[in-house]
Amino acid sequence: MPPEILWTDAEEIGIQLSEKFPDVDPLAVRFTDLHKYVTELSGFADDPTKSNESRLEAIQMAWHEEWKELHG
Repeated sequence: MPPEILWTDAEEIGIQLSEKFPDVDPLAVRFTDLHKYVTELSGFADDPTKSNESRLEAIQMAWHEEWKELHG
């Protein structure tokens, strides 16, 4: 795990979210909730205001890839 997590670390964030919320379907999560989940991750060290729709979407898709591996 990187020492600091930034908005651009979509894959790492996706892995961490998958571990923290294993039963949550990422595609059912609203971006407002996703933003909260990311900023509350241990190691998150970026400016919370630097998120945008494309970054959140990249994170959601990375999380979804991890989720698909767990749930087939």
